[in-house]
Amino acid sequence: MPLDFTAIDFETANSSPASACSVGLVRVRDGEVVAQAGWLIRPPAGHDDFNEWNTRIHGIRAHDVVAAATWTQQLDRLCGFAGADVLVAHNAGFDLNVLRRACEATGSEAPPYRSLCSLAVARKTYDLDSYRLPKAAEAAGFGVFPHHDALADARACAQIIIDAARRSGADDIDSLGSALGVMITAPRVTTVERAVA
Repeated sequence: MPLDFTAIDFETANSSPASACSVGLVRVRDGEVVAQAGWLIRPPAGHDDFNEWNTRIHGIRAHDVVAAATWTQQLDRLCGFAGADVLVAHNAGFDLNVLRRACEATGSEAPPYRSLCSLAVARKTYDLDSYRLPKAAEAAGFGVFPHHDALADARACAQIIIDAARRSGADDIDSLGSALGVMITAPRVTTVERAVA
């Protein structure tokens, strides 16, 4: 199987994981970036206050998302881009939690994506003082980029996985996880799903 996956990065308006205000997506096929997209999101009601700290990090303000699609309006677009790919993110627990929590906040069904953490991959691949995204991406041969721009972060994350696969001789995302001892996580089963199962 080829090295196929979609890298994803969310920025949030505040400390609520449901407050997605921006997303970046990068599609990789056979170890090459073939498509990328990013857009602003109007966070779900009740999660739409913009915290000064978050704004200082990513530069997005409430007035920037007034005309943006809501979480519910953009979810099909996000899923259409990612398809059935494994989602890769730097600190994947954060980004997959944003996906789940924003779906919960809007009553949407959370898509059952498997995920791989590029932070965990970087820790197994490089010997660095810091594994923050800019440092790990630099080790992977990715140049300077505007950190906390969702699309740029997703692109940097994709490069880490591509480089790690090359270094480890892995042909696909599952064999990369196996080679490095990094688990590809399955979607979480919700309480409702457990009760039905």
